[in-house]
Amino acid sequence: MTDRIEIKGIEVVARHGVLDHEKLEPQIFRIDLTLYLDLSAAGTSDDLADTVDYGTLAQVTHDMVQDESHDLIEAVAHQIATSVLAEQPVDRVTVTVHKPEAPIPLTFEDVAVTVDRSR
Repeated sequence: MTDRIEIKGIEVVARHGVLDHEKLEPQIFRIDLTLYLDLSAAGTSDDLADTVDYGTLAQVTHDMVQDESHDLIEAVAHQIATSVLAEQPVDRVTVTVHKPEAPIPLTFEDVAVTVDRSR
């Protein structure tokens, strides 16, 4: 499947992490979604019903990441992927969770976990 929808950089302020202070002090997380599905019907019909409403999906993803708390961003990514497969007409989803403020005592640009799930 080569058709895809990409949503990049959904910014969420949330509390995920193993350390005690990460559960108390919110951090910025960024979520990238790549949805793999056949878009030929939507391309022909020009009807939202034939594709994914990515505005709604972005909001649902944001709320899920903000409202839940996990120790690992691997669990966050897995939860998002599982939800997308259950709720959306996609064949495959790739989810990347970025944690640019991870508590690493070195200079770094980003920490990210990517999961890829299929039906």
